[in-house]
Amino acid sequence: MFEIKNVSMIYDMNSDDKMYALDDFNLKLPDTGLVGVIGPSGSGKSTLMYVMSTLKAPTEGSIVYNGQELTEFSNRQRENVRRNEFGFVFQKHYLVPYMTALDNVIVAATGEKNEVKEKAAEYLKALGIKEREFGKRPSKLSGGQCQRVAIARAMMNNPKVIFADEPTASLDHENAFNVMKILKKYAEERLVIVVTHDRSILSDVDILVEMWDGKLSNVVQ
Repeated sequence: MFEIKNVSMIYDMNSDDKMYALDDFNLKLPDTGLVGVIGPSGSGKSTLMYVMSTLKAPTEGSIVYNGQELTEFSNRQRENVRRNEFGFVFQKHYLVPYMTALDNVIVAATGEKNEVKEKAAEYLKALGIKEREFGKRPSKLSGGQCQRVAIARAMMNNPKVIFADEPTASLDHENAFNVMKILKKYAEERLVIVVTHDRSILSDVDILVEMWDGKLSNVVQ
């Protein structure tokens, strides 16, 4: 599904001290599976996610997704692929503050209204959100609950790829492992990429990508 070829992301291009967030990075990923990306702070984990998902354009190199060269896409094409094929979970949940938990999950969902609500409720319950909390706004939920609502939202339109940047950072161990179990199940038919510094949650990944100083240091399958 993804082929990353000689990708670099360089900041301070006009400076004598250029900073390489990614440095001649190469990686191939399949159509399905749970992929963990790990490395210390500043290793380029999040930058890798941003360039793969078209949120940022790399300075150099090529990113091929399903045979299409993403770096050659127009802004509209990038928006379309993000909307129709990608799902996102960020460190900050980015929930709409005036909407309930349930409404936040279905806000961009497509399909028949009742079916969408049923699907959203199933995801929320699986993620440990109780039905009495469906009607609460983000300000009335804990940080961990908000993050789980964001994860449910990311899965609603059945995206081909989910990009998750530190999705369990605000969760306790029990909920973190439950979230990873759900993402593992989802990854049986889709691709899920989890960026994290917490190796303990990656025990059941299909592919482990280890990074260091913007480079690929190891791949374990």
